[in-house]
Amino acid sequence: MERTERADRRFGTGTATAPGERPPLRPAPTWEQVLERNSIERMKQEKAPVAIVEELEALAERHYLDIPEEDIVRLKWFGLYHDKPKVGSYMLRIKIPGGICSPDALQAIGDISNGLGEGYAELSTRQNVQLHFIRLQDVPDIFERLAAVGLTTAGACGDAVRNITGCPLAGLLADEAFDVTPVLREAARFFYGNPDYMDLPRKHKITISACPDQCDMPEINCISLIGVVRDGREGFAVRVGGGLSTVPRLARDLGVWVPAEEAMDVLRALLDAWKEDTRYRLSRIKARMKFMVDDHGPEGMRALVEARLGRRLDDGVAPPARAFADHVGVVEQKVAGRFHVGVPVPVGIVHGDQLLRIASLARRVGGDVRFTKQQNLILTGVPHAVLDEALDALAELGLPVDVNRLRATAIACTGEPHCNYAVTETKGRMQTLLSHLEQRWGERLDGFRLNLDGCPHACALHWVGDIGLMGTTAREAVDGERQAYDLFLRGGVGPEEAIGRPIVRRVAFPNVEATLDRLIGAWLAAKGDGGETFRDFCIRTGDDDLRAIAAGTEPDEGEAA
Repeated sequence: MERTERADRRFGTGTATAPGERPPLRPAPTWEQVLERNSIERMKQEKAPVAIVEELEALAERHYLDIPEEDIVRLKWFGLYHDKPKVGSYMLRIKIPGGICSPDALQAIGDISNGLGEGYAELSTRQNVQLHFIRLQDVPDIFERLAAVGLTTAGACGDAVRNITGCPLAGLLADEAFDVTPVLREAARFFYGNPDYMDLPRKHKITISACPDQCDMPEINCISLIGVVRDGREGFAVRVGGGLSTVPRLARDLGVWVPAEEAMDVLRALLDAWKEDTRYRLSRIKARMKFMVDDHGPEGMRALVEARLGRRLDDGVAPPARAFADHVGVVEQKVAGRFHVGVPVPVGIVHGDQLLRIASLARRVGGDVRFTKQQNLILTGVPHAVLDEALDALAELGLPVDVNRLRATAIACTGEPHCNYAVTETKGRMQTLLSHLEQRWGERLDGFRLNLDGCPHACALHWVGDIGLMGTTAREAVDGERQAYDLFLRGGVGPEEAIGRPIVRRVAFPNVEATLDRLIGAWLAAKGDGGETFRDFCIRTGDDDLRAIAAGTEPDEGEAA
C-alpha cells in the first residue's frame, strides 16, 4: 500500500473500497483463541462484570489495596474509575440519556456531589455528569438515590452501550425534523444494564437526533440515527463506524432509511452482528465497530443487518449537517413564548451548590436542564415574563450567558489531576489558554473550537477541533516545564467534518500561547474581511508552512523563498 493510502486509512479520510475489491475477511477465531489472547475477555468469562454490583458492600469493607485488580476493572461496568492518585476514591459517571435532566434528577446529583463528592462535578462530552472523590461504601446508597429519580450508571464505562447522546433540545428545538425522545428513551431503557449488551467486544456509542445542525456529532459515533421525515413518516438515516481514540474514523452512511418504529430492530441487529463476531474480541485494539465497518464496508454491514431482520431496508441517504451548533444563548422554543437558555460552562466544571440552585431555578420556571456535547448546560421552558430574572439568576451563580463564545465551544477532558491515563493537566491549562485568547483576540474567535486532551483517548475530541491539543512530553524542558502538547489541525465536525492531523509536535506548555497566536494571527491576516474558516486556511497551507508559522520561522512577505 502506498504511503498516502496508508495515511488516508490511518486518519479516516480514504474512500471505501469497492465491494469487489474488498479483501476477504480473516477467519473468525475460536473462543479458545480469544480467551488465550484477550485478558479482559478471560476476566469477563471468569466472573461477569454485571455481578460486581452484588459485591459492592463486601468490597467496601476491604482496604482498597486488598481489592483484586480484576474487580477494580469490573467496577467500570457501573461507571466507577479509580481517581488519581489511587487512594481508594473513585470517579462515578452518571448516564443522562440525550442530556435531558429533570429538576429532581439534577437535585439528586447536586446532593450527592455535596454530601459525598466534595462538591465537585464535571459535564462530559457524552452528556454525562461525573463526580469525583466517591467512596465504595457510599455507592449502594448513591445507586438507590439515582434510581429514585430515573438515573443509572450501568454501562457508563466498560464493554457496554455508553450513554446514548442526542441533541439536548430534542422535543423543544423549533426546527428539528421531529421529536426523537420516544426512540431515545426506548433505546436507553432497553440497553442500559441489559446483561445481553453488557458483554460487548468493547465500548459502544450511539447517538439519536433530528437536529438539522447534527450537534450530536453523528460522524464520530459507532451508530448514529439521523432524523429524516419521508412522505410524512418519521424515520432515520443511519451512519456506522465512527470513533476517535488512537485510530480515528468518520462514520459511513449505511444507505438506508428506517421508520422510527423499526429503529430498535436495526440498533439490535447491528450490535448483535458485532458482538457475536469473535474477530472483534481477539484484540482490544481492534474491538470497536469501526474496524468491522472497515472490513465489511457500509454495504456489507447493511447486508448483515438485512439478513438478521429477514427483510430489505428502504434505501436512503444520510443528510449533511446544516451548520455547527452549540445551542448557546437565548432562543425561542417550539412553543411560542417559551425560551431555552444555553449557558457556557467553562471546561465543564460545576459545583454541587450550583447544581442545586439550577435545579431550583428550573422548577421555578417550569422547565428542565439539558447537557450538551460541548460540556455546557441549557435551561429550558423559560417563559418570556421571567426570562430576565432567569438570566440574572444564572449570572449570580457564576454562569453568565453573555460571555465570549470561545468559553462555550472550548472543551477539555478530565485530565490531571484526576485521570490515570492523562500525562498532562487539561482543565486548568484550558482556562489559562482561554483567558489569554479572549484578551488577545476578543470576539474575532467567535465560534472557534479549541479541544484539549491529556492523552490519546480523545475524550475531548482533539481530532475534530479547529485546533486540537493532545498531551505529551517535551523533548526539553522550557522554564522547567516538561508537559507539552501536539497540535492537530484540519479537523472539523458538521459541514466541515474531517479527521485532523498532528502537524505541530511537542510544544511545551509555556510556548503554547505564542504558538496558538501565530497560527490564529496568520489565519486572520489571510482571511481579512472574507469568510475563510480556520480549517480551510490550514488545508490550503502546507504542513511545512504551518509548522514554520507555529514556530515563528516563516519568511517575511516578499522574502525570497
